[in-house]
Amino acid sequence: MADNSGDQPLTAQADQSTADGVAKNRERDTDSDEAQESIGADGSGKTSPPELHSGHKLARRYRLEECVTRLDGFSSWRAVDEKLRRAVGVHILPADHSRARSVLAAARSSALLGDPRFVQVLDAVEENDVVYVVHEWLPDATELTTLLAAGPLEVYDAYQMVSQVSAAMAASHREGLAHLRLNPNAVLRTSTGQWRIRGLAVNAALRGISSDTPQRTDTESIGALLYAALTQRWPYENDAYGMSGLPKDIGLIPPDQVRAGVHRGLSELAMRALANDGATASRHESPCTTPEELVKAIGEMPRIRPPEPAFTSPPDYQRTNYQQGTYGRPAPHPGITQPTPVPPPPLQSRTGKALKWAVSALLIAALGLGSWQLADALMEQGGETDETNKTQTTDGDDKSPEKPVSKPIAIRGAQDFDPFGSDGSEKPGDVGKVYDDTPGTYWQTDFYLSADFGRLKPGVGVILDLGEVQQVGKVTVSFVGHTSVELRAAPGDDGFRPTSFDGYAKVAEGSGSSVTLKPGKAVKSRYLLVWLTELPQTSDGNFRGRVMDVKVSS
Repeated sequence: MADNSGDQPLTAQADQSTADGVAKNRERDTDSDEAQESIGADGSGKTSPPELHSGHKLARRYRLEECVTRLDGFSSWRAVDEKLRRAVGVHILPADHSRARSVLAAARSSALLGDPRFVQVLDAVEENDVVYVVHEWLPDATELTTLLAAGPLEVYDAYQMVSQVSAAMAASHREGLAHLRLNPNAVLRTSTGQWRIRGLAVNAALRGISSDTPQRTDTESIGALLYAALTQRWPYENDAYGMSGLPKDIGLIPPDQVRAGVHRGLSELAMRALANDGATASRHESPCTTPEELVKAIGEMPRIRPPEPAFTSPPDYQRTNYQQGTYGRPAPHPGITQPTPVPPPPLQSRTGKALKWAVSALLIAALGLGSWQLADALMEQGGETDETNKTQTTDGDDKSPEKPVSKPIAIRGAQDFDPFGSDGSEKPGDVGKVYDDTPGTYWQTDFYLSADFGRLKPGVGVILDLGEVQQVGKVTVSFVGHTSVELRAAPGDDGFRPTSFDGYAKVAEGSGSSVTLKPGKAVKSRYLLVWLTELPQTSDGNFRGRVMDVKVSS
C-alpha cells in the first residue's frame, strides 16, 4: 500500500486532498488541521513555505486571494487569473523543497492527459525561487464529502459516480498516471451531474506519496468511495471525512448489511474493489485489482436506470391583491367586517344626462342608416339566381382559419454523444452523415455483443444543433435495421448545450427502421438528442446501430 502512515491502507486515512476549487467548500486537510509547517512525508526536514499574502501576484498575472491549505512546506490558494478574468487554484512551494521536482513532473504529466473528467492543470512553473501549479477552480462543483453529509446517495447517483470515476481512472492508468489520494474530497459533482476528479498525480506528489501497486491502490480507493456513498460510513475502523468508521473487531462487512435497502449489485461491487486489502465477503466474486477490471465488472451488472421524474400538479390559482382590486389599500384587521362600498348611480350628473341624450341620438341615426343600406342591398340582389346566392354563401364559409403548416428545420451541426463510454466518444468522424442528404451514407456505433450494448452502457446517440431555439414538431430518423430510439431535448430557454445525459429530457420514443418521433407537447429547443437504446443485429452476429438520415420539422 502506498501511504506514509504505517499499516493502514491509503483510503483509510482521514486526510483530505489539497483544495482544487470548490466554491464555498474551504479545503480541510486533516493531516493536521492547525499545521503551519511539518516534516515532509518522505522524510525531508522542515522547509518553510514562501512568505506570501493575499494580493500577491505570480507572473504578474495570478493574484492570490485566500490561503486554503498550509501544510508540509507547501500552501494552496484560491486566486484570480487577471489575464483571463477567472478564478483558479494555485499550489505553491519553495524551489528548494525536496518534492519540488516531483510536483512539477506530476503537474506537467497531468496537464498532458487533457481528460475533461479531471480538474485540469493549467500551468506549472518554477520562478523566483518558488514552484507553483495552477489548476481549474470549479465554482459550480460540490465535494462528495459535502453530499454525503446529508445522507447516502441515491442508487442511480452512486452508480453514476462509481461508473464515471472508474472509467476516468482506467483511462489515466492507461497513460501511466495514478492518483493515490482518491477520497471524498477529491471527487466532485458539477451542476450538470458530471463527476470530476481533482488532484491527479499532483496531490500525491505534494505529500511525497508513492506506491508499488498504484492500480490496486486507486481501485481500493474507488471501492471505499462507493462503500461510503451507499452507507454514509467509512469502510475502516477510524472515523474520516465526517463519517463514522465501522465497529471495531468485526472486520469489513458488506454495505447491504450496514444499511437496509442498499442495492445488492453495488454492494458486491464495493466489496470486490475493497478486497485488495485482504477483506473478503462470503458471497462476492473475484476481487477487482485495477480500474479496468472495475469498469468491466460494472458493465456486467444489470443496468440501473435513472428514476422517473416526479411531476407535481401546479398549485391552485390564487388571485393577487391587484386582481381583486385591493392593490394599495391597507389590509383589513382580522375579526372586523369591512363594509362593502356601494357604487354611485351611473351618470346622475348634468353632464352625464347630456351624454346619455347624445349617445341615444347617435344610435337612432345609426339604425336608420343601416336600415336604408339593407333595403337598398336587397333590391339590388332581387334579380340574381339561387345558384349565385349559394355560391356567395359557400365563399363566406372559406374564411375559417387555416391550420399551421409543418416546415422543415435545417440541422446546423451534429456531435456524437457517449457519456457512459470509457473514452466519451463514438465514431465522431462520421457523425455529419446523419444530415448530409446523401443516400447510402450513415453514422454507426461500435460493435457490441448484445442489443443492449453488451450491458456496458444504457445507450449512445447524436446531438443535433438547430442553430437557435426553435419549435420542434417531429423528428424522423432512418436506420439500417430495426432500432429502438428516444428523442431527448435540452431546455430551450438559454440555448446552452448540456454535457451530461441528465441535461436532456425524454420527449418521445419509438422503434423500427424508419421512426417518426412526435413530442406529446410543444417542445422548444436548440439541441436535440437522438438516443439509441437497442441495436439491431448485423450479418456477422454482432450488434451495431446505423443512423442513415435525420429530418426535423416544426
